[in-house]
Amino acid sequence: MTIAILLILAYFFGSVPTAVWVSKWFFGIDIREHGSGNAGATNAFRILGSKAGSMVMLIDMMKGFLAVKLAYFSAYTINGEAFVNLQVFLGLAAVVGHIFPIWADFRGGKGIATLFGMILSIQYMVAFSLIGVFLLMLFITRYVSLSSITASIAFPLLILFIFNEKELSYRLFAISTACLVLLTHHKNISRLLHGNENKVPLFRKNKMRNKAD
Repeated sequence: MTIAILLILAYFFGSVPTAVWVSKWFFGIDIREHGSGNAGATNAFRILGSKAGSMVMLIDMMKGFLAVKLAYFSAYTINGEAFVNLQVFLGLAAVVGHIFPIWADFRGGKGIATLFGMILSIQYMVAFSLIGVFLLMLFITRYVSLSSITASIAFPLLILFIFNEKELSYRLFAISTACLVLLTHHKNISRLLHGNENKVPLFRKNKMRNKAD
């Protein structure tokens, strides 16, 4: 299968607008019209509650995970430099799809969960470490944005100093990811500094009524 087709498929995987569909099918709303207006796990936790938010997060992670697995349909030698490079680009295509989903008028989320799924597929030990950082920070602070930022900063530190990853493309990707997350969360950082960022109700039922109720 050609690289172009694999990249397009990866983008389509990422374009599945999980938060939008869950909010419409089960709650009768468009999540982009509530809360932060973002179609991601953070807003899903805040608007739909912890159960629906967890489902959105897991599915969004699977999008990145499965997109990376498309590399096995290429002609590249498994675990070779070209193979790892392709994995990175496939994962990024899924992230782009999540941010600009063709199935939801190109209005998606910030791609954090999809990034986690991508890393999980490429190097699961790094992903588990990042998920641990994310969940610990989320449990302590209840801020999904701060948890995402902390995990993104931990990513290049783990790659460069703990796991000592040799692939240049992966090292550059880790550094770029941290910078990108900081950039896309600049409003969240401002709200955190001013004490205006909203916390998520981890162990509280959502306020929205189920569509079937």
